[in-house]
Amino acid sequence: MAEVKEIKGGPGNRRGIPAPKIENPGELFWRLMRYVFTYYPYHIIIVIVCILVTAYAGIQGTFFTKSLIDSYIQPMLDTGSKDFGPLLVAISRVAGFYLLGVIAAYVQARLMVYVNQGTLMRLREEVFTHMESLPIKYFDTHAHGDIMSVYTNDIDTLRQMISQSLPQLFSSFVSIATILVSMAILSWQLTIVTLLMVVVMLFCSGMATKASGKNFVEQQRNLGALNGYIEEMMTGQKVVKVFNHETETIERFDELNEALCNSAFKANAFSGSLGPINAQLGNTSYVICAMIGGAIALSDSVAVGFTVGALASFLAFNKNFSMPINQVSMQFNSIIMALAGADRIFKLLDEEPETDDGYVLLVDAQEQNGEIVEADHHTGHWAWKHYHKATDTTTYQPMEGDVTFNGVDFGYRDDKMVLHDIVLHATPGQKIAFVGSTGAGKTTITNLINRFYDIQDGKIRYDNININKIRKSDLRRSLGIVLQDTHLFTGTVADNIRYGKLDATDDEVVAAAKLANAHSFIKRLPEGYNTMLTGDGANLSQGQRQLLAIARAAIADPPVLILDEATSSIDTRTEKIVQDGMDRLMKGRTTFVIAHRLSTVRNSDCIIVLEQGRIVEQGTHEELLAKKQRYYQLYTGMKPETA
Repeated sequence: MAEVKEIKGGPGNRRGIPAPKIENPGELFWRLMRYVFTYYPYHIIIVIVCILVTAYAGIQGTFFTKSLIDSYIQPMLDTGSKDFGPLLVAISRVAGFYLLGVIAAYVQARLMVYVNQGTLMRLREEVFTHMESLPIKYFDTHAHGDIMSVYTNDIDTLRQMISQSLPQLFSSFVSIATILVSMAILSWQLTIVTLLMVVVMLFCSGMATKASGKNFVEQQRNLGALNGYIEEMMTGQKVVKVFNHETETIERFDELNEALCNSAFKANAFSGSLGPINAQLGNTSYVICAMIGGAIALSDSVAVGFTVGALASFLAFNKNFSMPINQVSMQFNSIIMALAGADRIFKLLDEEPETDDGYVLLVDAQEQNGEIVEADHHTGHWAWKHYHKATDTTTYQPMEGDVTFNGVDFGYRDDKMVLHDIVLHATPGQKIAFVGSTGAGKTTITNLINRFYDIQDGKIRYDNININKIRKSDLRRSLGIVLQDTHLFTGTVADNIRYGKLDATDDEVVAAAKLANAHSFIKRLPEGYNTMLTGDGANLSQGQRQLLAIARAAIADPPVLILDEATSSIDTRTEKIVQDGMDRLMKGRTTFVIAHRLSTVRNSDCIIVLEQGRIVEQGTHEELLAKKQRYYQLYTGMKPETA
């Protein structure tokens, strides 16, 4: 066997970091069991009954050995009788018990498959539902591959535990109890000898289980780290190849892979040793009981009534007794591994969901008799719906797109502010552009408008309403966003455009594509709007993907637009075409534009220059050039003092 090297740089042992531990394993176990008992209580009751029936059938068969020898074989040998009728009747009766046990075992197995898959389905559903409620901050601070590992590896560890380990564990405990009672009935002396060997087996099992437990936890953690790294490398494969970092990437993968190998090797080495150790101890117990039991059976003066048949039954029970103990030891390792996965699952489920205390709603509106009323269909007009609890009245305020930042301070961590005293005002229909160096805080401002993050100080008002009072789903429904990094889903081109408005008609899809100037290239695709996109639109150019993202925003018909480098991946010729469509899309809407290519923001109503989280300049293109300060430097490449 190849030597498994110790990796100093792997997760869990880097710089002496101790392996992670499961906190409150008992509480974790019963929390997991609540999923089973809540949804499948009657199935579990039937499974328990089946296990008891199977155990009873096994006991009857083993006890029959005593009757077979003492009541049938020995008398027939003594008398020379050839009448096998009574023996056949007895064998048939035992066969009936065994058949009943087989049926019970089959029903148990089928039910546990149903319970197992149903529980995992509900658990996956709950994890995904909860994941969708988490704030953006969670996904910004956790590797996506590590999150994926929860759905695959961690949940899969529960499959064996629920379907096999738990039923086997209960069955083993039932077998241990019934066999122990049966052995005590046959010979209490030999039962004591057997129990002494059991103590030794339990001691060895406890030592091995303790040693393997912590390594199973580390194994799941290392597995998540490895999956996260693989996902990153798959996503950034072009960057890896451009910079010729294949060798370094493989070396880092080897570190993570060997760290996983180390923890998995240690965990399985300890757990794998349990079977052989307990088997040999069981054999030792069998030999000792056979020697002592044989002496007892042949000595009438020591134990009257302990016959050869009783000895045969006892030895069968002894052999069967070590088996469930060995199974308990083995199943404990599977349970520990499953609890390691459950620990990661419940940590995700225990993450605080995104809070929403908003009560102002965005509704379709129309005017009747000079008053704004709520409409039950899309009218192209929006209104904020206020419910006043004190007076039990509802009022409607027109949605205009007026956005104000008043002294806003923000930091992704409370001890490190990213934005400082941001003051700006976007009136309805205005085009506001943010420019500045990388990391100046441009994208952060737009993340605050849609409340991906909440501010530490100051106020953000939307149509003079504090955005904290607006329900997040309605706030975000009023915003159309086109990001620099587009994301297309598996589906047709039409489906991806319709993602902005799920009930959009085919005509609306085409109209949105024409508005974004995407219609012409879509018609040239093999199946037009029905062309399937896979792999995040890998069969399209970057510019075409960006056009579809713009069309997706257009079909939503939002009152406010946020364009984060929306044309950054489009060539100059295409940019002119797209810019014309974007201008039509922005008409009558409040628009926030983030751009490094300053030529795209020249026609903005107000250009805001950011540096290190502060607004250093704002004004029109001509006004800022005339000042010959920071914007002038960004636009011309010349330092202000040399102007």
